[in-house]
Amino acid sequence: MTVAQATPAVPGRAAARTSAPLGRQLLSELRWIIRRPRTLFGLGALALIPVVAGVGLWFAADGPGPAGAGIAAIISGNGLVLPVFVLLLTLPVLLPLVGAIWAADGIAGEAQHGTLRGLLLSPVGRLRLLGVKAFGVAVMSLLSVTVIAVVGSVVGAVLFGGQGMLTLSGSSLPLGPALGRIALAVLLVSVQVWAVAAVALAVSTTTEHPLVVMATTLAGLIVFGLLMAFDSLSWLHPYLLSYSWTGLADVIRDPLPTGQLWESTALAGCYILIGLSLAAMRLVTKDH
Repeated sequence: MTVAQATPAVPGRAAARTSAPLGRQLLSELRWIIRRPRTLFGLGALALIPVVAGVGLWFAADGPGPAGAGIAAIISGNGLVLPVFVLLLTLPVLLPLVGAIWAADGIAGEAQHGTLRGLLLSPVGRLRLLGVKAFGVAVMSLLSVTVIAVVGSVVGAVLFGGQGMLTLSGSSLPLGPALGRIALAVLLVSVQVWAVAAVALAVSTTTEHPLVVMATTLAGLIVFGLLMAFDSLSWLHPYLLSYSWTGLADVIRDPLPTGQLWESTALAGCYILIGLSLAAMRLVTKDH
């Protein structure tokens, strides 16, 4: 309960401050999230994913037979592709679920612990409250993606070498542009996670049980996957958020094709707008 720490009005003063400065509320929200043991545990678990993936590829490359030789030829000296590979590997389920966890804790978690009532009664506007919670979710989602990318870059460079990046187009990028492509991948994947988290935040305003938010988010991802399996629904596929996720692999092509990347980002922006709008409508009308 961090936004509830807003400074109340002082009796007898006509121009008393009715809320804490926005910057202090944002910092307080981040401190509250980061100091929780489960947050540190979750970030640590995410950091292990590129380590496991890198070690697995390293053993596969050293394995006998043409399969091992083929993997070794692709990954040798190309360790900086590992973070992009891991991000694309975790995007379909794990990273959206992580975003849903942050969103579930933001509103439903407060309601479950009985602190949401205090937040709603505090001298802080409900839209500002939602904005602070959405900011915390966005920062933690970005931090989760960044942790995977940073650890993946280090592990890839140590195990396979990291002087550059061999692109899907067959050309090689030097170290600077390769790191730029990794940063671009972090940003693009984060936007997709924000989109899922925004919808999860809307669901979070309707329940007091964080598990319901996570289950609903996971169910939505499964439904999207099933819808994409039917060719007869091809007209619907471009409107499904997860439809464009495979196209994010274009980030390691040279030259960089921006068409599908921008389309996927714009679609995610629409989901963010819709999710936050629904969350605002529900929170403004929510009873104490």
